[in-house]
Amino acid sequence: RPRGQAAEPDLLPALTGRSGGGRDIVDDGRAPLVVTLALPDDVQERLDALRRERFPAGRTAVGAHLTLFHAVPGTLLTQVRQDLQAAAATGPVGLRFSGVMSLGRGAAYAVESPDLARRHDELQRGWWPHLTRQDQQPLRAHVTLQNKVDAAVARTTVTTLRTGFQPFDVEAPGLDLWRYDGGPWTHLERFAG
Repeated sequence: RPRGQAAEPDLLPALTGRSGGGRDIVDDGRAPLVVTLALPDDVQERLDALRRERFPAGRTAVGAHLTLFHAVPGTLLTQVRQDLQAAAATGPVGLRFSGVMSLGRGAAYAVESPDLARRHDELQRGWWPHLTRQDQQPLRAHVTLQNKVDAAVARTTVTTLRTGFQPFDVEAPGLDLWRYDGGPWTHLERFAG
């Protein structure tokens, strides 16, 4: 997909139930922006299926995702777009889904990628004064498959997911920019090198 082109509309409902559909979305700057790593379609589908199986019904408004930033001020939209375009211009991000991690009341796939950590650090430095405390933390890359369940249920899920888990490598095509709309996210743009 060309750099800066919106994600295909048929992929977005799995993540949000809403689509930017390639339209130029105008934002008034009040809603926070979310930045995620764009995953290959087959990996996204696999993770979405695992999340649907494991997440409590009605407790998730979005599909599986690897969040880089949770709440960048919407007033930075122009800068964020420029910075994401530059970050994505260096090409796909190589990463390894390395294992299953406990979240206490949930479970996730842990992700390792020096390249992703470097790109995250560069973006974080540029936006630092505007970031929430959560977004100022070092990146702990993961994809949440289950959350908001009893700790005993989560421990069972972690054990089940670890059984037969094989690490796998992925080339992530780029970065996705979303607007947080109080539940679902609206996809604004995909940036790919």
